[in-house]
Amino acid sequence: MDYPINTSVTPKVVPFFDADTNTISYVVVDPTSMSCAVIDSVMDIDYAAGRISYRSADAIVEYLRLNEFKVEWLIETHAHADHLSAAPYIQSKVGGRLGIGEDIKIVQEVFGKIFNEGTEFQSDGSQFDRLFKDGDTYEIGNLQAFVLHTPGHTPACTTHVIGNAAFVGDTLFMPDGGSARADFPGGDARTLFRSIRRVLETLPLETRIFICHDYGPGGREIRWETTVAEERAKNIHVRDGVSEEEFVAMRCARDSALAMPRLILPSLQVNIRAGNLPAPDTKGKRHLKVPINAF
Repeated sequence: MDYPINTSVTPKVVPFFDADTNTISYVVVDPTSMSCAVIDSVMDIDYAAGRISYRSADAIVEYLRLNEFKVEWLIETHAHADHLSAAPYIQSKVGGRLGIGEDIKIVQEVFGKIFNEGTEFQSDGSQFDRLFKDGDTYEIGNLQAFVLHTPGHTPACTTHVIGNAAFVGDTLFMPDGGSARADFPGGDARTLFRSIRRVLETLPLETRIFICHDYGPGGREIRWETTVAEERAKNIHVRDGVSEEEFVAMRCARDSALAMPRLILPSLQVNIRAGNLPAPDTKGKRHLKVPINAF
């Protein structure tokens, strides 16, 4: 498939780092207009207290309003298992259409059963405004973006390429961070390797890569921007010369020793609903479930 790659266009990319979840959200601005997209936003949760807040999202909303940007898209690179999406909250404040990869339907089907969501929960992706297929394009003002389906971490993972910038979600980390786990339901290390190599071999070397999480390996400062060239030369898991079999063996061994993400239970229940909380009960209270021996 031929993709509309245009590295001559440089969108303005503004990062917002959430220290509690080590998540980087982005506002991506068309330099020729006031249009923008918000990618992988964060809703705050005090897990112990059972309280939701919007500090991280409000910082983005304030920035958007201060600069009078028109929000055209709210993009989720996948259904995150380590933070809750604030997309519907931001949408309620500043507008925009909410999009995710079409295989969110697979994720919804799997986790809808795990959390016993019942027949009222629709696992058809209808909670989102658009479900992206591989190769789909969309516009942010005068910018044309396109979508690469990059499964492996989850079935619904996508990479969004906007001018000379690619937003890879959890498909890749910084070169010294390597790659994300592939042991969630529907994840697969071999598929992840092929998705990563597709990104690195499809996009020009100068393409800027923006990641969704960074944990400061070795105590270094948090970073979120790299390039295809740097990933191919230095990524500790998938640099040029690392074979698929080597990666799969490493990833499977590494994943088997990892604990579940701290916020996996609330995150997945909210994110399969496109960032919406579960419906309230007859007394107006909302509840998140704790399935036993589900993973």
